[in-house]
Amino acid sequence: RVIFHIVNFSKVKSLYRDGMTPLVKSTSRKRWQRLPARNVFYYRCPDHRKNYVMSFTFCFDREDDVYQFAYSFPYTYTQLQTYLENIEQRQFDYVQRRPLVYSVQKRRLDLVTVANPSLLIKGKRKKVVIVTARVHPGETPSSYVCQGFIEFIISDHPIARLLRDNIVFHIVPMLNPDGVFLGNQRCSLLGFDLNRVWNDPSHWAHPEIFGIKAHIMNLNEDPDFEVDFFIDIHAHSTMMNGFMYGNSYEDANRFEKHNFFPRLLSRNAEDFSINNTTYNRDAFKAGTGRRALGGCLQESTHCYTLEVSFFSYQTSTNSQAIPYTEDLYQLFGRNLARTFLDYYKSINYISWSPSCSIMPRLKEDRIKSRLTRQSANMPIVNQDEAFLNGETFNLSMGEFIYPQTRNNNDPE
Repeated sequence: RVIFHIVNFSKVKSLYRDGMTPLVKSTSRKRWQRLPARNVFYYRCPDHRKNYVMSFTFCFDREDDVYQFAYSFPYTYTQLQTYLENIEQRQFDYVQRRPLVYSVQKRRLDLVTVANPSLLIKGKRKKVVIVTARVHPGETPSSYVCQGFIEFIISDHPIARLLRDNIVFHIVPMLNPDGVFLGNQRCSLLGFDLNRVWNDPSHWAHPEIFGIKAHIMNLNEDPDFEVDFFIDIHAHSTMMNGFMYGNSYEDANRFEKHNFFPRLLSRNAEDFSINNTTYNRDAFKAGTGRRALGGCLQESTHCYTLEVSFFSYQTSTNSQAIPYTEDLYQLFGRNLARTFLDYYKSINYISWSPSCSIMPRLKEDRIKSRLTRQSANMPIVNQDEAFLNGETFNLSMGEFIYPQTRNNNDPE
């Protein structure tokens, strides 16, 4: 048995205090598993300038195994490239992949466009949804959410087909490929937080943000396109559940419209918290994507940061924390994708028949039960794979009460 001490944590509030634990896998147990909570401790240490220490114990039970530990489920640049190459090999006529720009170290900044080819005819007005992820390299859950989003909208599901027939999706799955490759937590190769430079990105220092912003502004000025959404996916180190940061507007009507999509998402995703969703105009966050673009795109464009917890979520009916897994992150991405049908149905842009997607409630319960069992906080054991190839879709509408704007100084 070995005791590990990870020193110099600065945050008083940490998910380690809520039961989060490191992940471990080995050559003989290839699936990432969380360590038991009883073996992990987070505390202030006077020997380290009163910074915090995370300590955990682990018993190496096989001498011939190689063990790996991680803060969160890894998702590498190579993993993304392999995934996108596999999509290309499937030869969908409604999926296009191209490098938008290249990073400082000449890595691809991939742009994935998903839409029915007939929708892309020049001269035809079309609505655009832009989704980005992984501007902060260490926030690996955002990549799983983004992959789940992509998997759903390229699938053969009736909702996905309907969305592709009416909406153009532009997805940039990894905004900071150099930082991901180098193993940085928050910064790029040159040490910049790329989610603070959106107001004035440099083509040589921040080519990734320079390229994606130029692309978005070109879409905004093109009469063939109407940019409806910009959603930047992140992961959060102190909060549970998924939630959003939105922009605060003095115009009450504009604010209510801005708050509508998070409300719809909360009805489709049980792990999304509308109570944690906040709207602000903090100067500290002026350089973020959702703030910068919210100030320069059309008033009808909704810009959000979508956060998902590094650890777990709670539901309205169960206060017990349910740890996320790779599959649950991807399920959240699928829920995000199908929420766009709710939105466009509510504004009468898309019409559809509910019978095309409703599946038996019993099947939904079985899927949720399986995923929840797999997310249990357990020592490494052999577990079955989770399968997400069937879900029930709750697409009902309701009357919403809009919350007051709150300030939130957490980084995004």
